[in-house]
Amino acid sequence: MKLADKVAIVTGAGRGIGRAYALKFAEEGAKVAVVDIIAENARKVADEIVRKGGKAISISTDVSNPASTEQMARKTADEFKKIDILLNNAAIFYGLGARKWDSWQPEDWDRILAVNVKGIWLCMKAVVPYMITQSKGKIINISSSTTEKGTAVILPYTCSKGAVSVMTTCMARALGEYNINVNCISPGYTMTPATIEWPGRTPEMDESLIKDRCFRRPEEPEDLVGTAVFLASSDSDFITGEVIKVDGGETIC
Repeated sequence: MKLADKVAIVTGAGRGIGRAYALKFAEEGAKVAVVDIIAENARKVADEIVRKGGKAISISTDVSNPASTEQMARKTADEFKKIDILLNNAAIFYGLGARKWDSWQPEDWDRILAVNVKGIWLCMKAVVPYMITQSKGKIINISSSTTEKGTAVILPYTCSKGAVSVMTTCMARALGEYNINVNCISPGYTMTPATIEWPGRTPEMDESLIKDRCFRRPEEPEDLVGTAVFLASSDSDFITGEVIKVDGGETIC
């Protein structure tokens, strides 16, 4: 129960890794706002938490929309009276195909950066005032091992995740005076529905990525949740501005 009495917002929590984060936070005692752009997905995960004896609400949110993120923060605070943790997991990856670097269209860049980069900034902008009033908060952003490997076939996505890592260090500087920790998790190639159904996926690619790891097995969403709990808990109170790779040694230089 490392997160007992804490209130957490988890974006992109309707499926995949986000769902795993939300379930684990609830298991550790947090009250969870399950946030997703697809209302039905968010509701299913919130109901799952409640069935297991936890406390959760679902909020349909478009993280690229300022009014929507402000409503997300307000609804969470109205329901649970505070906000202790923000986990910025929402991102566009599902359905992105592999393309040559010059085959992406300007509208692809606009759409991906609006969610994956601007969306994180908007969520922080909406939530941080609540954290400032209590002189404490934990923000966890999600990057990707694609930034370490230079994955060009999903160029806008890879660039967006690089920006998330940089934003983490910038915001750690900006919010330190308010006792708000800002850290980042960089997952490896993880077996989520988005990955499993990725148009560019092949058995050869799976085998190659696993072969590069120290731990020769697929990475599952559950492999990431312990690090998230650590960064959300008091155990990490003097850690900020860090990007922690959780990829089984996939990107060791």
